[in-house]
Amino acid sequence: MNTMAERENVEVSGVAAQPALEIAGLQAWYGESHILHGVDLTVNRGEVVTLLGRNGAGRTTTLRAIMGLTGRRTGSIRVGGRETIDMPTHRIAHCGIGYCPEERGIFSSLSCEENLLLPPPVGDAAHMMSLDEIYAMFPNLQERKASQGTRLSGGEQQMLAVARILRTGASLLLLDEISEGLAPVIVQALARMIVTLKARGYTIVMVEQNFRFAAPLADRFYVMEHGGIVEHFGAGELESKMPALHDLLGV
Repeated sequence: MNTMAERENVEVSGVAAQPALEIAGLQAWYGESHILHGVDLTVNRGEVVTLLGRNGAGRTTTLRAIMGLTGRRTGSIRVGGRETIDMPTHRIAHCGIGYCPEERGIFSSLSCEENLLLPPPVGDAAHMMSLDEIYAMFPNLQERKASQGTRLSGGEQQMLAVARILRTGASLLLLDEISEGLAPVIVQALARMIVTLKARGYTIVMVEQNFRFAAPLADRFYVMEHGGIVEHFGAGELESKMPALHDLLGV
């Protein structure tokens, strides 16, 4: 007969073995518009995975569908082995997911620091960054902590949007076009952030149009077209996949 300790070890091992995110046959709609047509993808714990594709391919909708922010969804979305397809958005977030949308969602009436302090905890305390840790990662935010959110530069607003979800304890981060329209120095700072977060055990799914930003950061790539996955490969295959990517993305 297994002891209690042995049973707990088996349970812990089973949880650890589960992918951070597993999507199967995902279909999603906005009203009558059928956007996703059977998306399948898996993200292992501690990985950085990038969704590539042209505008309108379904990448942002995939992130929104994970969070329950589309209309009707069918298929399966498992977060750490837990089925979330029928959950409301607030319960999905409490599975330890942090979503940084392309539009950032900064509260204009709040200061930079108030924006950071606003979100409630949704994940493991071990992943909940303190303000000191946030400011060490983003010194610009410490300098502007008393400034209203929308008085920050575009790059500072993007840093704030990402930093805000790091305060919640989320360990699975969904990042939508975080490098878009930003100065190279800010893009480099965000790249260093991704490397640091991966080293700390975070799991990251990025939607990126900036291929030069995404390519050196990701462990694996999924390419979307017309609401489905058309290519999937690891970082080691990137060079051999470049001709196909030129056709699919025009990179």
